[in-house]
Amino acid sequence: MATEVNMPKLGLSMKEGTVGKWLINEGDPVKKGEALLEVMTDKIANKIDAPADGVLLKIVANKKAKLPIGGLLGVIGKAGEDISELLRAAADSTAKAVPAGKAAGGQPARKAVAAAPGARVKISPAARALAQANAIDYTVIAGTGPEGRIVREDIEQAIANAAADTDDRAVLEVIPYEGMRQAIGENMANSWAVAPKVTHHAGVDIAALQALRATINAEVKDTEKISVTDILVKAVAKALQAHPRLNSTLSGEEIRVLQDINVGVAIAIPDGLVVPVVKNANQKSLADVSKEIKDFAKRARKNKLDPAEMTGGTFTITNLGGYGSVDYFTPIINQPESAILGVGRTVRQPAVQGEQIVIKPIMGLSLAFDHRVIDGAPAAEFLALLIKLIEQPYKIFI
Repeated sequence: MATEVNMPKLGLSMKEGTVGKWLINEGDPVKKGEALLEVMTDKIANKIDAPADGVLLKIVANKKAKLPIGGLLGVIGKAGEDISELLRAAADSTAKAVPAGKAAGGQPARKAVAAAPGARVKISPAARALAQANAIDYTVIAGTGPEGRIVREDIEQAIANAAADTDDRAVLEVIPYEGMRQAIGENMANSWAVAPKVTHHAGVDIAALQALRATINAEVKDTEKISVTDILVKAVAKALQAHPRLNSTLSGEEIRVLQDINVGVAIAIPDGLVVPVVKNANQKSLADVSKEIKDFAKRARKNKLDPAEMTGGTFTITNLGGYGSVDYFTPIINQPESAILGVGRTVRQPAVQGEQIVIKPIMGLSLAFDHRVIDGAPAAEFLALLIKLIEQPYKIFI
C-alpha cells in the first residue's frame, strides 16, 4: 500500500511550508528514515525523512511549491503500484481548500497594476525601505497589491530581475539561492526593511572574565570547559533582568515586554547560519548554559536541530570574535526581537589606569536595537550594565 509524504508541522506557529529541493529523484528507491527533501519555513530549511521503504513513485509538490500542513508532497510505494486514486483524492482536497480565483496561499490571485503617469505611487513602508536600500526605482514598478499598491514581493522581484541582468558576466561558481540560504536572506531583508535600527559600539576590558574562565576550566574536564560566549549569555540574561525593555517585541500596535529571557546564539554552519535559543537563560547555571550551547553546535553541524529550538528567542548574541578580523559591526536584528549583541575580536590595547598606561585585552561590543521599541538612552544604560558585568564577572552570579 502506498504511503503519503505530507507536509509536516515543524513548529507551533507553522501554517505552511515551501518545498526546497528533493534529494531523491522520482522513481528511485528510498529507505525509511533516509533524507527525502528539504522544506523551508520562515526559520530554516528542514530535511524531511522518508516515512517508509519503497520507491518514490510521484513527486507531487515541486521546488518552491507552498503547501499547508498535511499537504501532499509525494508518494512512496511499490514499483508499478497504481496510485491514481490517491492522487485524485489529493487533487480534490486541494481544490476544496483553494476556491477558484484564489492563489495557492488562499489569497486572491493578484494582477500587477502600473500607476498612471503623474499619479501618486502607492507603496508599503516595508517595500519603500527595501527599494531604497537596494537602489531600486519603485516609481516604474507595477504593484500587485490592492489597487496597484507596491508590496515587498514586488521589490524583491525587481531586485531579482536586476541581478539577472548581470548573468552574462564570467563566474567561478553558481550557488542556487534556495533552502537555508534563501530563508536567511529573506529573514534578513525583512528585518532590514521594517526595523529602523541604531547600533551602539563599545570596547570592554575582559581581563577579569578571562581569569574567571581560566579558573573554572582548570577544574573541569575538557568536554565541560566553558567559552566566552557561555559567560556572555549569562551576562546578557542578567542585564536583561535589570533592563526588560530590551527583552521586548513589537506586535501590531503593542510593545510587549516579555517575562521569559530566552537568549539566541548564532551558530555558523557550512550552509549558512542557525540561531538556537537558550530558554530561560537567567534561571540556568553557567554549566547548564555551556552544555546546551555545545549540544546545539554539535547538532547544528549535522542539521539535527528541532525547529522549536530556534523559536521563542527574546534577544540574540552573534560572536565573530573567533575569526580574529572584526572589531565592531552592525548585526541585523533577529525579528521579532528588538535587539541583538554583536561580539568582535579581543585585541590587546593600551589603556589609562589611574596615572599609568597599561595593556588590556579589549573586546568589541555592538548593540543593535529597533528604535521603534527602544530609545538610545535605555540601550546605553543596558550596555553600561553589561560592560560592568563583563569587567566584574562575579556580579553575574549574585
